[in-house]
Amino acid sequence: MSTLDLAVIGNCGFGALVDRRGRVVWSCMPRFDGDPVFCSLLNGNGDDEKFGFFDIVLEDFESSEQHYLHNTAIVVTTLYDSNGSAVEITDFAPRFKQYGRIYRPLQMVRRVRPLSGSPRLTVRLRPVCDYGASRPERTNGSNHIRYITPAVTLRLTTDAPVTYILDEVPFVVEEPFTLILGPDESLTRPIDETAREFFEMTSEFWIEWVRYLSLPFEWQDAVIRAAITLKLCNFEETGAIIAAITTSIPEAAGSQRNWDYRYCWLRDAYFVVHALNRLGATKTMEDYLRYITNIVAMSEDGHLQPVYGIALEKRLTEMEVASLAGYRAMGPVRKGNQAYEHIQNDVYGSVILASTQFFFDQRLVQPGDTRLFQKLEKVGEQAVKLFDRPDAGMWELRTKAKVHTFSAVMCWAGCDRLAKVAARLGNDGRAEYWRQHADHISGVIQKEAWDEKQNSFVESFGGADIDASLLLLNEIGFLAADDPRFAGTVAAVEKTLRHGDHIFRYATADDLGVPQTSFNICTFWYIDALAALGRAEEARDLFEKMLACRNRLGLLSEDLDPDTGELWGNFPQTYSMVGLINAAMRLSKTWEDAF
Repeated sequence: MSTLDLAVIGNCGFGALVDRRGRVVWSCMPRFDGDPVFCSLLNGNGDDEKFGFFDIVLEDFESSEQHYLHNTAIVVTTLYDSNGSAVEITDFAPRFKQYGRIYRPLQMVRRVRPLSGSPRLTVRLRPVCDYGASRPERTNGSNHIRYITPAVTLRLTTDAPVTYILDEVPFVVEEPFTLILGPDESLTRPIDETAREFFEMTSEFWIEWVRYLSLPFEWQDAVIRAAITLKLCNFEETGAIIAAITTSIPEAAGSQRNWDYRYCWLRDAYFVVHALNRLGATKTMEDYLRYITNIVAMSEDGHLQPVYGIALEKRLTEMEVASLAGYRAMGPVRKGNQAYEHIQNDVYGSVILASTQFFFDQRLVQPGDTRLFQKLEKVGEQAVKLFDRPDAGMWELRTKAKVHTFSAVMCWAGCDRLAKVAARLGNDGRAEYWRQHADHISGVIQKEAWDEKQNSFVESFGGADIDASLLLLNEIGFLAADDPRFAGTVAAVEKTLRHGDHIFRYATADDLGVPQTSFNICTFWYIDALAALGRAEEARDLFEKMLACRNRLGLLSEDLDPDTGELWGNFPQTYSMVGLINAAMRLSKTWEDAF
């Protein structure tokens, strides 16, 4: 049965998911949003006779172990059989510096090494195309097999017997062998030598990358793994950071809540930038900000979509894929996301909040200037225009439109930050202009979204419901931590949305019924809110419990069943990893206090 007990490998050009037995169960090529060459994760119940995976099967399999090499994106899986034999599989996607730039080919390297006994293996390489609807044409040579798909032609180069791989014949492994799956290009150097050099240089790259991260004193292993995972979700060519590597992992069993997350949501922008800033990952942060400013530049009037493709695509037409049964046969499987058509007014504030970094961070190569400020002012004008208009909200409700409090607060935040940027640039007139708008919007929100009876802000103007986005009122700067209204709002969230140690997005029915699982980022928001209120020990306790909810390799998906602890939703979820990073940075003892 498919699970999210998976490892992620990649090189910031593409990614792949590997299960605990060393099977590659998901990978889209030639990039994150491409056709899934390996898609058995969404192919029903993982029937071995189906296609869409890259498997190394140990006969008489008994157990396995899996771990990442220290501070890298290289995963090692060890398989044991019932006769005392063992074999080790090392998986990675090459990434290293070469000729003054980063080399990140569309390539997956699998190194197989016998550890004990006489392990007998079967290599099963079964790629697919057209979302599992068809199989690629196959040709082979003396040391390679070619797989021809409409999107990409892949070549497996190996020093294992090609015939055994073609026919899926079990063979005894007495010496190490290598499998290199990548572009249809001849390998001009020895296979083992190439794989060893790529391994060493890739390992060196990741270890060096981690060395320059700013880390908290506590929970360093968790933060490092979250940071590497966040980086692996970065499409480095454009700077985009996708929400997750997968599509259509349901938010709960049988819920029909299956969406395609292989795109870039503007609502995440501020929080992602915040996490990258705290980590000191300035190059990735700056590239991501450039991606965002390109989106701003595309919009002449400042209008923004909630979500864009990784190469700035505007149209992400959503359709159901009939050729795949779905995760544990829980369809539908979706390609594209209708959210690009939605009205989400919080995006204006999110983009401005993220872009504010340009004007105050002296580390950046190209700081913000008057020209960028003028472009952001157009976004701000949209915030002024739309702050009290109905929208789908940050939760992207497809059939219900309200004036959502969080959207209005983000519009306020956009105006507030524009005032601060204008002051930074010495433009007092524009600073006063944006301050007046921010003050006006703040007054409207306090009047329309405050519920005296519940002693709390509510999720929409004139409404009575509570949603988890209200936990962010202090984080965004709308309310001070010592404002009694913030404490009252957090108390209302606790009463309404807390289930055990976890927080739901909301408790009311949406387009698909009442949510059944907690939303991991909301639990991290709650942890941050507790810390802001001075309830540090409660926050630390909950944070430790969230760390225990990660899979064996330290990764999180979008959602979690609070009763069973099982992970649900697309994986690995950028938002969840960002929440972990930000909470760890806030809660950790300082280096000075630790000794």
